[in-house]
Amino acid sequence: MFIEERKFEYWMNRLVSHFETVNRKIDKLSNTENKINDEVLLDNQDLCLLLKVSKRTLQRFRSSGKLPYKRIGKKTYYLESDVHEFIQNGFSKK
Repeated sequence: MFIEERKFEYWMNRLVSHFETVNRKIDKLSNTENKINDEVLLDNQDLCLLLKVSKRTLQRFRSSGKLPYKRIGKKTYYLESDVHEFIQNGFSKK
């Protein structure tokens, strides 16, 4: 099978252009952080991994008032500064 050089270059340029577009979209998605007033918001999964605790333990911290949180839609978020303060105060104290 033989492909004309111009057609080959045309399709290769389209393919490269498409890959570049996809790459830009992936970079944009991976670099986005949830922020409110220039402060990073952490979700349950982020905080579970950070503190090495379960979702139920986070629920206990929230219910006891030890860990401030925000609800946006049906998702729970924690301000990074609140998490730092919570850690400094010793989150394991009950």
